[in-house]
Amino acid sequence: MKRLFVAATLALASLPTFAGEAQPFAFGEPAPAAKATRTVNVVLRDIAFEPKNLQVKAGETVRFVLVNEGKLPHEFNLGDKAMHAEHQKEMVAMQGKMFTEGMNHEGMDHSQMMSHGHSMAHGGGHGHGDGNTVLVMPGQRAELTWSFHKSAPIEFACNVPGHYQAGMVGALTIE
Repeated sequence: MKRLFVAATLALASLPTFAGEAQPFAFGEPAPAAKATRTVNVVLRDIAFEPKNLQVKAGETVRFVLVNEGKLPHEFNLGDKAMHAEHQKEMVAMQGKMFTEGMNHEGMDHSQMMSHGHSMAHGGGHGHGDGNTVLVMPGQRAELTWSFHKSAPIEFACNVPGHYQAGMVGALTIE
């Protein structure tokens, strides 16, 4: 039994998903805002980002300041096309709970919704909670700080159901 436990422990330790709290992405990792070398302001409108495209340098840590000037909840999510497709599936599954409950009540509790967005900006694994996504409610502001390691074909996108497909996506070039 002890040998089986040791073998299982070693097998788990060798899996990349158990390497640490926040799992590394090929293009970088979340970083504390204090380590940012540059700040980029991004406005989230209803089905659009301003600016439409972003450029960063490999090795740079960027603090994205996100302001939602639209009437809908939006997210800022860093990833490649496959990651966005996977995240959209998660968002559809979460949609009923996250958006319809809050939107059906007058005077919705923004702090509860923002705490969800905040928790998405810190944590481990790929999906919600891995530091590459933040949800921003209408009229709210949020931040996401990221250290870019190497060039990779990535996008910044809103994966709220239907928003990516409607064009709420932009290219992020890592030089």
